[in-house]
Amino acid sequence: MHHPFFAVLPVDVSINKVVSASAVPRLMNHHRNFLFCLTLAAAFLSGCATDRGNDGQVETTKYTIESTGMFVFLNQSWQASVKCTGLQERILPDGRLEVVANVRNLETRNIEVQVNCVFKDEQGLSTENETPSTKLTIPAGTTQAVQFSSANNQARKYTIHVRDIR
Repeated sequence: MHHPFFAVLPVDVSINKVVSASAVPRLMNHHRNFLFCLTLAAAFLSGCATDRGNDGQVETTKYTIESTGMFVFLNQSWQASVKCTGLQERILPDGRLEVVANVRNLETRNIEVQVNCVFKDEQGLSTENETPSTKLTIPAGTTQAVQFSSANNQARKYTIHVRDIR
């Protein structure tokens, strides 16, 4: 028998419960509110897990070529004016080491520096193999490539020196 103010809702397969018809919309609202909150939480949490890729600020270990000890200023006055923007190295067919340094002028005027390369063995010891100093004129805001080759096949490491023209 159905009464206009009551409805029968299945709560469990074996149990039927008589609930007031006015309670049905209230139960549906609770259910709808629960689903809305659950959806909102899922959207919020998935937004937190979004991978920003390279667009975001990433904490990394930063270093410059100058801090590796491979490019050294013998006069501290040049640190604000000259920068090494790249080093390339390769072993020549005869076993000698060849190094190319990209030296950039950070000034708005032309500068002149002396550069040379000291070649070292695998342990970092000098191989008595130091190139003569080369005068390098770098126009304002440009980069010059300087090439050095070791005199023997023992060289595996190196240090490039930059100093004032004397």
